[in-house]
Amino acid sequence: MLPVLDLKHVSKTFNPGTVNEKVALQNVDLHLEEGDFATIVGSNGAGKSTLFNAIAGEFIADTGTITLAGQDITMMPDYRRSKVIGRMFQDPLKGTAPHMTIEENLALAFLRASHQTSPFSRISKADRALFAEKLSALGLGLEDRMKQPVGLLSGGQRQALTLLMATLVTPKLLLLDEHTAALDPATAEKVLDLTKKIVAEHHITCLMITHNMHDALTLGNRTLMMDHGRIVLDVGGEERTHMTVPELLERFAQNVGHQLDNDRILLSKDA
Repeated sequence: MLPVLDLKHVSKTFNPGTVNEKVALQNVDLHLEEGDFATIVGSNGAGKSTLFNAIAGEFIADTGTITLAGQDITMMPDYRRSKVIGRMFQDPLKGTAPHMTIEENLALAFLRASHQTSPFSRISKADRALFAEKLSALGLGLEDRMKQPVGLLSGGQRQALTLLMATLVTPKLLLLDEHTAALDPATAEKVLDLTKKIVAEHHITCLMITHNMHDALTLGNRTLMMDHGRIVLDVGGEERTHMTVPELLERFAQNVGHQLDNDRILLSKDA
């Protein structure tokens, strides 16, 4: 069986040959099978978000290939990839149009992902019923506020809505870039619970960047660690099931020759 996501020898250097040269990705290989849910941790500048940008098509890799569900997307523009790749960011203000209503935001996401071109006025009653049903499943009462602008929602409500928008039509791949980091702990837990529920229900293949070491080991089925643009550790199966946070940090240090130096990660390692 072909992997859903297959990166082979992907590298990217920004501003090559200048004083601002930055090697962001170094010969990255990554393979995700259908239904894999992999968490990614690493220090600032390790290449986590750059990896997501490469997969999403925000730039073309210098070397290597990216294949999604058997299709080579290495040279595919980002707007085409967005039809099959869902993505969420840390900032709740990203991913939604604040001056448009909840219903209109969902319609945009639905039309893009389902490859339709009908204007909002042609969204059917069945589509609106679908939106209301999906909103109701979030448990936030948003199904009764479909005509209200998204800008009136709290950060947690906007992230929950963005999650729904990203999965309204099941994507081939879901990228979650620290999507709960800007929320208060209670709200973050709610959004994370919704994430686990939606990913499991739809068997979505998922990559999630996190700074929480406990989440990195307990969510999904694989844990990846990055350092200086490389994936230096990939843990899954029984080894991951029985691994503690200190053991994970020790494995990282053994593989790269230094300790993890991200304060946010280290402060959250016992969370």
